[in-house]
Amino acid sequence: MKICIINGPNLNLLGKREPEIYGSLTFEEYFTTLQIENPTIAFSYFQSNIEGELIDKIQEVGFTYDGIILNAGAYTHTSVGIGDAVKAITTPIVEVHISNTFSRESFRHQSYISGNAKGVILGFGLKSYDLAIKSFL
Repeated sequence: MKICIINGPNLNLLGKREPEIYGSLTFEEYFTTLQIENPTIAFSYFQSNIEGELIDKIQEVGFTYDGIILNAGAYTHTSVGIGDAVKAITTPIVEVHISNTFSRESFRHQSYISGNAKGVILGFGLKSYDLAIKSFL
């Protein structure tokens, strides 16, 4: 099984950015743990702060992988382009968020991804990614 994890803007700052919300681990540290805990899954990981690069990656893996875990960060709430990319591919996507976006600012309650995702998991910290992985097994 091949799963690609795609993270959007500012998620490269995990471990530094607002640790009370996002925790103290970097995503790279957490990704290593995911690989160890799921040895039968071939993971790839991509992070970008640039909307078009996220769309390119979704299109690149969106017809050949078994699953995509997408945390588009703030682009979740603003990017029609990312939403269209999710709709255009055949690989199922699980939208994840580390924080509970519904307990935050009202603009974070809108998602251009959710309507075309296999599911949405939010508010469980980095464990949101574990739950998304389980949904593909």
